[in-house]
Amino acid sequence: MEASFKSTLTDKRQRYAQFLEQFAPLIEDEKNEISVLANTSAALKEAFGFFWVGFYLVHEGELHLGPFQGSVACYRIKKGRGVCGTAWAEARTQLVPDVDKFPGHIACSSLSRSEIVVPMIAAGEVRGVLDIDSDQLATFDETDREYLEKVVDLLVKTLYQPA
Repeated sequence: MEASFKSTLTDKRQRYAQFLEQFAPLIEDEKNEISVLANTSAALKEAFGFFWVGFYLVHEGELHLGPFQGSVACYRIKKGRGVCGTAWAEARTQLVPDVDKFPGHIACSSLSRSEIVVPMIAAGEVRGVLDIDSDQLATFDETDREYLEKVVDLLVKTLYQPA
């Protein structure tokens, strides 16, 4: 299966809508968590050119680095630490226009300037987070939040809900 997620659309909402249309069949009926998250990272990176996109998964009381696209990253993050740990602790999306102003930000890359982190919640429990970084300030907005939460909802339904 080969799919291209590159788009010529310039409107962000239209690009996300197009992405979701292409993304749903890519992960449909696949239950291998690592495989699905790896392809999700690659698809988001290709579609939007994000600086860093990937997943941290809850494992033994910490977030552990999962599939990603971009430069090397932190291996583990404690609950409540940094943007990812805060998204996990609060079980809600974190939208950070300037990571240097976020209390306790963990600088895995000094080039990261803004960030959005969306928790993956199944049966009331955070299973992991989608983490996307930009090398520009204030890259992410409410449109990103809305559509990335839809991406995560689709992931959760595919991976963590019984067929």
